[in-house]
Amino acid sequence: MLIVKLVPCNATAFYRLAVNYAVRRMSQSPVSIKFKWGLSASDPDQKPVLFVGQAAHLNALTWQDVRCKLEPRVSEEAWRRGITVASPGELCELWPRAAALGVLPPRRSRHAAPARSHALSKLVRSGVRSSSEEFVVLVCRKRDVLASAVAIARAVPLYSARSGPGPLPASLSPPAPPPGARSTLTVEIHLSQDEGDSEEEGLGPLEPELLESTLSTEELSTLQDVADATRLAARITDTPANVMDVDAFIEEACKVAKELDIAEPTIIRGEELKERGMGGIYGVGRASVKPPALVALSYSAAGATETVAWVGKGIVYDTGGLSIKARASMVGMKGDCGGAAAVLAAFGALVKAKPSINLHAVLCLAENSVGPHSTRPDDIHQLYSGRTVEINNTDAEGRLVLSDGVVFAQRDLKADTIVDVATLTGAQGTATGKYHAAIISNSARLERLCVSSGLVSGDLAHALPFAPELHFSEFSSVVADMKNSVADRNNAQSSCAGLFILAHLGFDFPGAWLHVDMAAPAHCGERATGYGVALLAVLFGAHTRSRLLAALSPNK
Repeated sequence: MLIVKLVPCNATAFYRLAVNYAVRRMSQSPVSIKFKWGLSASDPDQKPVLFVGQAAHLNALTWQDVRCKLEPRVSEEAWRRGITVASPGELCELWPRAAALGVLPPRRSRHAAPARSHALSKLVRSGVRSSSEEFVVLVCRKRDVLASAVAIARAVPLYSARSGPGPLPASLSPPAPPPGARSTLTVEIHLSQDEGDSEEEGLGPLEPELLESTLSTEELSTLQDVADATRLAARITDTPANVMDVDAFIEEACKVAKELDIAEPTIIRGEELKERGMGGIYGVGRASVKPPALVALSYSAAGATETVAWVGKGIVYDTGGLSIKARASMVGMKGDCGGAAAVLAAFGALVKAKPSINLHAVLCLAENSVGPHSTRPDDIHQLYSGRTVEINNTDAEGRLVLSDGVVFAQRDLKADTIVDVATLTGAQGTATGKYHAAIISNSARLERLCVSSGLVSGDLAHALPFAPELHFSEFSSVVADMKNSVADRNNAQSSCAGLFILAHLGFDFPGAWLHVDMAAPAHCGERATGYGVALLAVLFGAHTRSRLLAALSPNK
């Protein structure tokens, strides 16, 4: 006989219990995201569904288009009523905790993504339930489908160390879920007829592929690859440094290389860095228990005439070194490896798209620790470029590791185009805000392409002044070639930091160089966004066999 004892419980306490249970369930079950074209039949009471899109696109849907996801719970009248009363940016419940509608803002400024990516992520974060299987129906134009898919993917993070019910785990590494425990979020895509003028959106004329109302299997595979790569970058960035140390990051790089079936990464580590003259990476990481490393993954395309290298800042934790950060400023510094995480994940996504260029991912990995071997202010290091740097701020370490990385890309990998990606300066958020990375380039064309790629991909970017003759004097030193931190912190800090890196390539570097400072957009609240993956995929998509990336890329 089963005896059930009822305990008095007020509404607030019951709500807290329910929320706690849902959170614990979700922490136990990693969510797998799958993308499909077209809508399948399902009962929302068994498999919750969230419709998201712009009001004009949702209004264009017929009842026949959507009834398979809503019946028998939601009537046509309730559906139409929901579209009418739904407020932009908020959820409207069509059936309690089973069917909901999210309407994106109708207007956007010229510096925001046409896909309304940030509003879409927010809606999905608040609308996704804790069910083992649920759906998001994405209604959008084909030109917005990649940015929208990435926005949905970043709304459902992978990393969690919450224990959930049952025995506590032995470590902070997420335990492998039991068979059948993985939750599935299926994103079913309905493409709307294209409207509006792409010229007004700053994207140029549309390719014919972007006017189609279908998605091929190959295009869905591209969406899946870029979305999965975004979640990978976010997972690495979210993982704390006592788990995601330099050793673990190298393991992640080796896993990617193995999955892509390419040669094992080149790894230069510890004292070998010093012997090779890479004083930037060596000096930053030598105080850590785990030695610093430069890791390079390489893909060679038959008959390639162009070589591209992406260089990522991978500071797995940044205390600031002896110029130690304030207590509040140090929290969250596990995310200082976001640039390297984005470069690694984007490399995997692009290689799957079979690029026609030689492509390299260079990861500059170190922990900026405090210890007997810490770099001191006043120390002078010689970097891989041969130039000497007087250290006046050990918390300006990212530019040191990146300088070694870009010179390795040019000298050893013979790269014609070099892009460095980093959570580099706190000043970036002040300069371009929480949503736009700050970029600087020696190539006006590459700068324009990056900004356009940001609009298409949802990884927004905005250009900084490029004026070495006005800004580089901030690094003047009387005893070395340069200092590593500016004299005047009110004089274009983010621009200056980028110029420091270019100075080691040389201001006469004949190739194209682009610096992406994504310190603020790398995070949303306390979660990583995987920023940079979609940006790089679109920026270099024209050099791949991916039909979708090639059509979206402005680099034609």
